Amino acid sequence: MERIEGTFFVTEADAESAILTDVTDGQVHTLAEQADPPLEAGEVVIGTLVAEPPMTVAYTIDELDSRRTIPVERSSESPTKQEREIAAEQSVGDLTREPRAGEGEIHVLTIPDEQTDQAVEDVLEDPQTVARAARLGADRVEIRAEGSVLSVRYLPN
Repeated sequence: MERIEGTFFVTEADAESAILTDVTDGQVHTLAEQADPPLEAGEVVIGTLVAEPPMTVAYTIDELDSRRTIPVERSSESPTKQEREIAAEQSVGDLTREPRAGEGEIHVLTIPDEQTDQAVEDVLEDPQTVARAARLGADRVEIRAEGSVLSVRYLPN
């Protein structure tokens, strides 16, 4: 039987089933039945899935090592000096990924000034923000924005 170990983002969930996306390779796995207690959309789970015979198109959770949510929040703080310098060297629409001192990663986007609030909302509402945080091993996501600078900080706890 096919066994898949990994970190998964719960993209959809209802009382009967859930759809999990592997945060490493984007592979989608449908559960044949819901976990106990049930998984919820937006959660990140680490565990092992086993394909259900005979067609192996649905999976069950063999081991559930952990489950958690990753908070995504807008900070009242402005982007850092480093983030502003990165944005100043970019064109509008560009994205730079930088390792954080310590753990995590920072994404700096240069956006039109008048679209700052909408860009923040887009990042807050995008489920891929949480999936990316899980892939990077982050425990929380902090968004800072001011003027044409938007930084998304994937941080340890």
